[in-house]
Amino acid sequence: MELSVVDLSPVPPDGTAADAFANTVAAAEQAERLGYTRFWVAEHHGRAERLAGTTPEVLLGRLAAATDTIRIGSGAVLLNHYRPFKIAEAFGTLDGLAPGRVDVGVGRANGSPAADRALGTSRRVENPNEDHEERIRALVSHLYDTYPENHQYGELSVPRSGESPPVPWVLGSSPASGEIAGRLGLRYCFAGFIRPGFAERAVAAYREAFDPGALPGGPDEPTAMLAINAVAAETDAAAARRRAPAEAIYRRMKRGDLGGSTPTVEAAIDELGEVPDPTPATLDDDEWPRSVSGSPETISGVLDELAGRLGVDEVMIQHTVPEHEDALESHVLLAEAMDLKSRA
Repeated sequence: MELSVVDLSPVPPDGTAADAFANTVAAAEQAERLGYTRFWVAEHHGRAERLAGTTPEVLLGRLAAATDTIRIGSGAVLLNHYRPFKIAEAFGTLDGLAPGRVDVGVGRANGSPAADRALGTSRRVENPNEDHEERIRALVSHLYDTYPENHQYGELSVPRSGESPPVPWVLGSSPASGEIAGRLGLRYCFAGFIRPGFAERAVAAYREAFDPGALPGGPDEPTAMLAINAVAAETDAAAARRRAPAEAIYRRMKRGDLGGSTPTVEAAIDELGEVPDPTPATLDDDEWPRSVSGSPETISGVLDELAGRLGVDEVMIQHTVPEHEDALESHVLLAEAMDLKSRA
């Protein structure tokens, strides 16, 4: 099975965005050495005290210079905030910096009302699914230069390397997003760290709707990936402690608290009132955890089980680990657990 990473550029305790970005670069370089397939960076707004990753297209330029072979991309550009042509220009530029190894993962999300106002994003769209699908169509048409000459955008072009253009992925956490990805004939990444209970329905909707060749840049057959929050340590108990910040943040989000800094492990345990239970080596048939942890033996079995349920052969790891060295160690253990082939 292939393994990839999505990095949120978490601001370390007592650190700054500069520290967060330096850590992201180091994590990308490590992921390339360890044999991870792709390294994506995220987009969040209005949480800069905790997550410095607001602008994937800028950060990816730095990662293009720091890496040579690993695929780099967005997980995701929130397309509802932007005009597709501008995103196409940005990712065409990235393709020129990292020829043939750029992914453009697109999603949609509303931030806080203040963030949406500042970005000029309407929170009231009459047909949000149709709007999202049309924006993705436009983005791909710009990237692959498929508008006819007599189209209003026919004379436009974007920078390109001359190798394969950026590969489009649709990211989402619902059956609606899976259906959109399928109708467009694109690759689909399900965000299991958001709404894991929809995983099987979303991927099934994707496969049922899949229309090969609907847009350029898509695969010949359905190609899906599972993204999940996962962290490893030498033992199940140590990994459960390392998972505590993710659990504390999820608890905050459930009560509508999107701000605040990422807690340390000890602060998260205090906030939760206990250490999270270790992830069991075998999950119940209907169990879809938002976050998993474990020793290499446990985590490999859990990831294989979840990927097997969906019939996917790639898992993308999201982590919420405030201590950078712990995050890097987790990535090493995950790579060993999944038997990745090192490029060192």
